[in-house]
Amino acid sequence: MTDHRTIAANDEASPAPSSAPIQPHRVRTRSRAPGASAEVALIGRSLRHAVRDVESMLMAIALPVLLMLMFTFVFGGALDPGGDYVNYVVPGIVLTCAGFGAASTSLSVANDMTSGFVDRLRAMPMRASAVITGHVVASLLKNLFATGVVIAVAVLIGFRPTADLGQWLATIALIALYILAITYLFAAIGLASKSAESANGYGFILLFLPYVSSAFVPVETMPGWLTVFADNQPITPIIDALRSLLIGAEMGNSGVLAVGWCAVILGLAAIWASRLFTAKVGRR
Repeated sequence: MTDHRTIAANDEASPAPSSAPIQPHRVRTRSRAPGASAEVALIGRSLRHAVRDVESMLMAIALPVLLMLMFTFVFGGALDPGGDYVNYVVPGIVLTCAGFGAASTSLSVANDMTSGFVDRLRAMPMRASAVITGHVVASLLKNLFATGVVIAVAVLIGFRPTADLGQWLATIALIALYILAITYLFAAIGLASKSAESANGYGFILLFLPYVSSAFVPVETMPGWLTVFADNQPITPIIDALRSLLIGAEMGNSGVLAVGWCAVILGLAAIWASRLFTAKVGRR
């Protein structure tokens, strides 16, 4: 009797089964980092590495300064007896400085690709390609600083620019565009290289271009076959445009060619780097 009452009481106390459908358990997935937060984090990482790598920063500044001192005081008297050679050579030194600074990007990218750092980003809620953006923007900031130091040293040894505010702003914009273009190109070289050592070797070819341009001597003084190459390579119009902006030399079509070359190099290098990165990592 007691058992029957207990069972009946329990049945009355038990809730009636619900007719509502059972909702499936939702698995929460991690979304990628919102906005540009991943890029900002990796830019900060690259800048911290640049600050810690004091030797690389010093070399990026010291080598162009030494070149400028050598060409100005050792060869300047023979190349320009009038004593204005420092005004002629500084725009070429500025581009050489940008090249030295950007070259380290290929090493940094190659190290990230071979060390497994990029592979670890696959498990994180961010675009893995943000690592390339981090390297490029950090290189831009670092090289603009190095370029400012080189120009300051040039002023100390006699460089006398005649540029007004607008021309200085145009100069900075052109230098920044060139740094972006060549840095993306060095980043693509780092992605294409199998090791940091090979990336360094490939990048040396690009660093050689200013020496066969109008950076240190007028192209008219070169042999005929070399003049053709110097006139039609991208470095010459960029240097000529900077020289025109800084010291009032004749611009001609150098400005249009300089911006055009930088835009073409930047576009092609960015596409090349993106495809290489996607092929190696598997996602953007």
